[in-house]
Amino acid sequence: MPTTISEGRLVSNNLAQDMSTAQKTSANRRSLIVDAFDHLPSAVLVLDSDLRLLSWNRTARRMFGAASGHLGDGSTLESFLNALVDYEIVELGETPGDQWVTEAMAAHVPGQTFDRYLTDGRTLRTRITASGDGLIAVYNDVTDLYQREAEIKSSRERMRRMNEIGVALTGEKDLNTLLEMIMLEAKNLCRADGGTIYLKTEDVPEPVFVEGKRIDRRTGGDRRICDRRRVELGAPSGVTERRQAANRREGRDRRRPREALEFAILVNDTLGISMGGTSGKEITLPKLAIYDPETGDPNEKNVASYAALTGKTINIPDAYDTDGFDFSGTRKFDEMNAYRSTSFLTVPLRDREEAVIGVLQLINARDADGNISPFDPELQNDVESLASQAAVSLDNNLLLVAQTQLFESLMKVMANAIDRKSPYTGGHCTRVPALTEMLARAACDTTQGPLGCFSMDDEQTFALHVAGWLHDIGKVTTPEYVMDKSTKLETIRDRIVEVETRFAAAKRDAEIDFLRAAMEPGADKDALEAAFRAQAAELDDDLMFLQLANIGGEFMADDKKERVRAIAAKTWRDAGGRTTPLLSEEEVKNLCIERGTLTGEERKVITDHMEITIEMLEQLPFPKSLRRVPEFAGGHHEKMDGTGYPRGLNREQMSVPARIMAIADIFEALTAADRPYKDPKTLSESIRIMTFMKKDGHIDPDLFDLFIESGVYRDYAEKFLMPQQMDEIDVDAVLGHKAS
Repeated sequence: MPTTISEGRLVSNNLAQDMSTAQKTSANRRSLIVDAFDHLPSAVLVLDSDLRLLSWNRTARRMFGAASGHLGDGSTLESFLNALVDYEIVELGETPGDQWVTEAMAAHVPGQTFDRYLTDGRTLRTRITASGDGLIAVYNDVTDLYQREAEIKSSRERMRRMNEIGVALTGEKDLNTLLEMIMLEAKNLCRADGGTIYLKTEDVPEPVFVEGKRIDRRTGGDRRICDRRRVELGAPSGVTERRQAANRREGRDRRRPREALEFAILVNDTLGISMGGTSGKEITLPKLAIYDPETGDPNEKNVASYAALTGKTINIPDAYDTDGFDFSGTRKFDEMNAYRSTSFLTVPLRDREEAVIGVLQLINARDADGNISPFDPELQNDVESLASQAAVSLDNNLLLVAQTQLFESLMKVMANAIDRKSPYTGGHCTRVPALTEMLARAACDTTQGPLGCFSMDDEQTFALHVAGWLHDIGKVTTPEYVMDKSTKLETIRDRIVEVETRFAAAKRDAEIDFLRAAMEPGADKDALEAAFRAQAAELDDDLMFLQLANIGGEFMADDKKERVRAIAAKTWRDAGGRTTPLLSEEEVKNLCIERGTLTGEERKVITDHMEITIEMLEQLPFPKSLRRVPEFAGGHHEKMDGTGYPRGLNREQMSVPARIMAIADIFEALTAADRPYKDPKTLSESIRIMTFMKKDGHIDPDLFDLFIESGVYRDYAEKFLMPQQMDEIDVDAVLGHKAS
């Protein structure tokens, strides 16, 4: 029995000793862990299996403020978390304190990592690790990491947005829409209240006269290069001398005064202003001179012109408290509109060659709370980046606009040259496109009838515009003597004059023969004189007949053709005394033309202008949007029944724009008042003729009806016809609504 008791005691003592050793080992281990973390910025809590605090490092005392008083032996994790809530260390948001503590307790399991926000703005990241039968909770202040992540996220978002803006700007073709996009995106970046975009322009200078001589304003020198003569020309009437001789050679660059900044778009949210761009409201404010127009000195007082001159961005926190720039105009604007212009950000728009093509100016940045503030330098970088992308897109757009303007100018120069080439075409090439576009708009606007589904986009409309101006370009190859042939014998000159000379010579020969015969002995002078006078009268009658036939105003019947041939058989003696027919074979052929003044060959030359027009236009490398120009321009002499030229197309083979141009070409020709060979027809006469053409299948009936119903004929007449041509027409009769 004693032996058993002794052994039991020994076992108990051994167990107690083992437990004490284990506790000491565990405490030592935890103490070692805490000591290891004492010098680190992380807060460390050592918990047992019941989530009681065993130990903590010095950082934990500092990190948790007043709640760190609950870090003591025997304290529980729950009491510590409650202390964080009670002392308002943690940010609860909408979560009740008890619920927050419960959720935090549940999160303290091995392997968990979670973040909690403190009321002072810090963010703690908690990582739970198993340690024997307890836990180690490590709390790290990751506020800086969060801020960096937020900055990186914000930066990525800005980059993404800038890329989207760049793609959108690159794809926009309309200049006004592009300008509006640039302005709105720049405003959004800075939350600006308003802004302006200026475009740099260059005005054409007036001629400058100094001491009676015209001076080249670009160089300051005499425009008559290589002309050494001293000729006093004098200024034209109404043009005064602009400079004195004293400053004639001062070496100033005379191009600079022409440069200015023109308002392209102007917006202000507070004042409800939106002008330019797609608003449809014209900006009437004067241009901003970059150089003084009188002295040529750079205008550095205005912040926008300064940005254009230097290519530098100017960030002004308060316009009322700045030196170096004149904001008197801004103050006056503010007084008139009860506004306060404060912060300004002015950014030059530079093209790929670093030349300033415009200026972007933003006004009154706002912070997150909506208060007016200076423009943030970081956002300034974003605006400058946007301005760089915008300038490239704007430059591309302006280049396209300039190319389009150049193309249109060349196109119109060519059309005007054709019109001026012959008085017989007058302003035809100018008026036909105008009427074509008027009828095309009416066709697009109608929603009923056969043309109710017809429409044209901007590219198709421009293609028709080009076709209208170039529809007779082939006439550039038509000889003037054929185009202008007003009589049958006309070439470069009217050959009827030569015929008249021959008849005069023939009468002279007859008179000489008469006088010689009368001088012969025994001659019957009376009979000879009677014969001479009869011959002279016959020649006069024949000449009068030929003069009338040469006009070509009447149908040439067969008997008249025979008389021409009979007259041609008569002879006269030329300067060499040779007997020659009064008319050549070519003259007989021309005088025998049945209708008009053109021979078959000459008429072919005239009608060939359409083939040449199509050929010339098809040789041009038109872009895809203009590839139908040859078709539109080449069909205005075709007829709906297929009897037109040059290709004999019928209605089904012609596009609506081509049929529109056919009507425009005919109506213009009928009403033209600048043709020397005919009197202009009135509205009623022209419409009556076209009504017959409609019935005969020469013009499109649907388009002709629209031409009348829409009033296009009247709109055109009011713009291009003379008052005496403007008579009334019976619209119902023309359209067949009642008997005419």
